[in-house]
Amino acid sequence: MANTSSAKKAVRVSERRKVNNVRVKNTFRSARKVVRDAVAANDIKTAKSSLPKAYSEIDKALKKHVIKKNTAARYKSRLAHQVKKADTAAK
Repeated sequence: MANTSSAKKAVRVSERRKVNNVRVKNTFRSARKVVRDAVAANDIKTAKSSLPKAYSEIDKALKKHVIKKNTAARYKSRLAHQVKKADTAAK
């Protein structure tokens, strides 16, 4: 347990940041899941329309330092690849 007042404050700040980071992480995970589920269901229209929203949520997480730059790029690349692959398969 923290002994000094500054250590106690650091624990409180850490908890607040954790809550915010979890919230941001959950939103971009949900956005990615919407795209992946649409691709799995062969709903290309929904996948294409929800892809920009997923990009936006990933970029917000990157901006808030919840994820790293390369991680964000990897997520976006994989989502785009899945949508494109499903789109070409549907045609």
